Amino acid sequence: MQLSVDPAAATPPYEQIRAQIADRARSGELPTGLRLPTVRALAEELGLAAGTVARAYKELEADGVVETHGRRGTLIAATGDTAHRLAAAAAAEFAERAARLGLTRAEALAAVDGALRAALPGA
Repeated sequence: MQLSVDPAAATPPYEQIRAQIADRARSGELPTGLRLPTVRALAEELGLAAGTVARAYKELEADGVVETHGRRGTLIAATGDTAHRLAAAAAAEFAERAARLGLTRAEALAAVDGALRAALPGA
């Protein structure tokens, strides 16, 4: 698995790693069940601290992109269902909070639209 990190980029190295793995997993380039390199091995390959790679893996696991299985290592997860389930849970949490704050449906949707525009290029 070839990853690259640009130390001069404004994006932190862990985020560059997370984004590359997530994009490749979603596209199918990294198939479900593929075992990722160990944290130490990838850190050494990229010339980074192990903590940087560990943070990327932790965020990928939180997003449901990878699963960690002890001695079996970190594997690419079946992301379709997981990603949709996590997005639905986040949306439900947002809806509950918007209701507690007394926002109207239009105000809540405007907040979501603004957040999506900031987070997703082209949204």
